[in-house]
Amino acid sequence: MIYLDYAATTPMSENALDVFIQASKNFYGNASSLHDIGSTAANLLEASRRQLAKRLNCEQNGIYFTSGGSESSILAITSLIEAHKEKGNHLITTRCEHASIYHLFQKLEKNRFEVTYLPVDEYGMVSLDVLKQAIKKTTILASIQHANSEIGTVQPIKKIGEILHKKKVIFHCDAVQSFGKLPIDVKEMNIDSLSLSGHKIYGPKGVGAVYINPKLKWHPQLPGTTHESGFRPGTVNVPGIASFVTAADDICENMEKEGKRLSALREELINYLTVLPASKIMVEGSSISHLPNILGLRIIGMEGQYVMLECNRYGLAISTGSACSVGMQAPSRTMKAIGRTDEEAMSFIRLSLGKNTTRDDIIRTAEIFEEITNRFFQK
Repeated sequence: MIYLDYAATTPMSENALDVFIQASKNFYGNASSLHDIGSTAANLLEASRRQLAKRLNCEQNGIYFTSGGSESSILAITSLIEAHKEKGNHLITTRCEHASIYHLFQKLEKNRFEVTYLPVDEYGMVSLDVLKQAIKKTTILASIQHANSEIGTVQPIKKIGEILHKKKVIFHCDAVQSFGKLPIDVKEMNIDSLSLSGHKIYGPKGVGAVYINPKLKWHPQLPGTTHESGFRPGTVNVPGIASFVTAADDICENMEKEGKRLSALREELINYLTVLPASKIMVEGSSISHLPNILGLRIIGMEGQYVMLECNRYGLAISTGSACSVGMQAPSRTMKAIGRTDEEAMSFIRLSLGKNTTRDDIIRTAEIFEEITNRFFQK
């Protein structure tokens, strides 16, 4: 089967899998235990923390390991606003954020926080002028994603951070999709807090990380928690963390070369699909500022779920959007935010490429789409 759903999850790399197995065998101790076996695990944990901090150009004591991207974002945002709520009750985010963040802000609204949901243009880009106008004296925090998981649009994070910092607004950024595909330097990009996930970069599922600038105070969400400096409860998954950081090292080392390869494959696929005689295919998202591996499409007149199921029948795995929203009958929030109608939004599909994607896969994908569209439109 051809797998073009890397934005949903990636297979573990051999290197990450080997580290996970070896760490599970040799560093199985609880990192909080005081005996030598626990200390050995704690040493590996701190070495992993130190290595990830180097990748982000941040302080080691600003890294906290979690169970994944969603928990990272939820804990970071709630911990920070709880510690700074004396400033006010206003928060900023966008209409295109990941489901975990969007639903968190909806919950916060019910808890007497005021939330401004920034609009985006037809390409999914945030307006810097609109952001400036949205900031109030009572604004505590803004959470704006680095790259959209459905259409791949990349936001001008450095400029966004500059605007927020001038107004002394805390800046949280969801970098789950962009980490390993785009360079990230939290200091240069003016990011106060960052969310990451292991399974998007060929690491294990159930592992993620948060960066919070050590100069910022944050409030533990569960009093009495001792793990990860009180950031989250639960025994620390040392083997998973070592595997995650190994995957991070590998993907970052090959990022530039792999990014060029994936961009070329993405462009070739667009060229194939947009000239199919039987259908009109629309590419969604920015043509300039986008991830190299995500391609959001609409086939006019065809429902996205139908296309996805037909592709599966042909041995091609794609998606209809964010894997965290599967099963939802409502049209994509991202599609609605960029101005698409309900009908247009329901026709959305996402193809996402990865390290095992070949040119032969791209050619076969184009053939499958041609067969599907020819049969559908010639009924």
